[in-house]
Amino acid sequence: MKKIGLIGGITPESTILYYRILNELNANSLGKPHSAKVIMSSFDFGQISQLQKEGRWDLLDQLMAEAGESLEKAGVTCILICANTMHLCIDAVKKVVTIPVIHIAEATSKSIIEKKVKKVALLGTKYTMEKDFFTDVLKSFGIEAMIPTSDEREIIHTIIYDELSVGNMNPVSKEKYLKIINRLIKSGAEGVILGCTEIPLLIDQDDVSVPVFDTTRIHATAAFKLSTKNEQQQQQQQQ
Repeated sequence: MKKIGLIGGITPESTILYYRILNELNANSLGKPHSAKVIMSSFDFGQISQLQKEGRWDLLDQLMAEAGESLEKAGVTCILICANTMHLCIDAVKKVVTIPVIHIAEATSKSIIEKKVKKVALLGTKYTMEKDFFTDVLKSFGIEAMIPTSDEREIIHTIIYDELSVGNMNPVSKEKYLKIINRLIKSGAEGVILGCTEIPLLIDQDDVSVPVFDTTRIHATAAFKLSTKNEQQQQQQQQ
């Protein structure tokens, strides 16, 4: 396994999930006690959150780009931005590095196509639900996104920032999410994108009657496959 670079801390809770998933994938591939080769550039989410609120995406672009540069210099083979929302800055990172920066929406879209799903509900922060950086990628794959109502978006966003980002899993909040998800399913959603890397802390496939697309796991798995590509090809040739 080659080294994977993580731009993390946005939030710490989701970054922990990325790290855990990557370690599980390598242990499952090679057996215990193997673990993942990871280098992380981690931010103070308080700073990131404040800049988001102020709309200072120019400064956020700069911070993400600097993190990407430092990870490439450290010898990683690919980079993951460990948050859906911060993919608003992915182009700034791509401009300053020569290694792959895996887009979470592209990896998710490929997973949706594999399930032969064409219409999905998208849950995430207000930035993810209301801006077009995620939905445009879905459209490019022929996938229609269903967006929650304004009131529902407020509920989803507030729970992410006030609860999930600090590791607080509230059963009442889970019921609110499931009520929104079930309404969208009744309205025609064939699948549900957990389009915030913290939402899998609260919702999983067992909670929902249609396919759930966990962007955190999908994103991490895409990086793992890329980091072990040559090894997998060698194993196939030997077989």
